[in-house]
Amino acid sequence: MKVCVVSSCGGHLTEVRQLLQAYREYEHFYVLNDAAILPPDMRNCTYFIKHSERDLLFFVNLWEAFTILRREKPQAILSTGAGPAVPFALVGRFLFGMRVIFIETFTRATAPSMTGKIMYRLAHRFYYQWEALGKFFPKGTFCGPLV
Repeated sequence: MKVCVVSSCGGHLTEVRQLLQAYREYEHFYVLNDAAILPPDMRNCTYFIKHSERDLLFFVNLWEAFTILRREKPQAILSTGAGPAVPFALVGRFLFGMRVIFIETFTRATAPSMTGKIMYRLAHRFYYQWEALGKFFPKGTFCGPLV
């Protein structure tokens, strides 16, 4: 199995890296939406895409997702957010039939994020880290804090 790990830089990346034990055994690569200082294990397997904030660059991200996913051919997409998760989920799920796994960010303790609301409808498996979010994601799975 090959996994595409999509993340914004900063806290989202820290969260998804907490799951490294879960995907380390699988071939994987990363997609980040901004430059970052990478740990050694990410240096030769990371793509950088344009940073979109609910603007027209979203369409650029769709194209970037298409080209990267077509080239890499992962079977699953894993993300804790934020924005780049959506174009990769759309392209991966609907054009290539990839499984999508999303974990709502730790920082959303009482109300869902915009990305979480969208990804709840796109992801095959949806997890949240605070029990209070169960009322917003009744079909999701409470997993407890990653960090």
